Amino acid sequence: MDRPLFMAGFFGATGVAAGAFGAHALGASVTPERLAVWETAAQYHLIHAVVLLVLATRTTGASPLERWVVAGFTLGVLLFSFSLYALVLTDVSRFAMITPVGGSLLMLSWLAISWHALSRKAG
Repeated sequence: MDRPLFMAGFFGATGVAAGAFGAHALGASVTPERLAVWETAAQYHLIHAVVLLVLATRTTGASPLERWVVAGFTLGVLLFSFSLYALVLTDVSRFAMITPVGGSLLMLSWLAISWHALSRKAG
């Protein structure tokens, strides 16, 4: 199985579904502040689905660092976006404690891409 491609497709589909759910079903049941949190989660969810799609096209013969980046983005989305979804749906503020871990993984994954670029020769 091509895991990066699978995760890109899965995050793409669930990101669209989350955005649609937020736009059409949540407005009447949550505060505007919580709806904004949901929208942020869906935005990050979809952005990183596209990033994973791009990376999935490059993972044949990928370096360990490139594979780590894919794993970092995958886990980052799960922890960041899904903890925010859980926060909005349950109003349990403890879910917000998970969000920074996911955000940190997303940032580290982006920085790992930069590190990888520094180690490559221009061509």
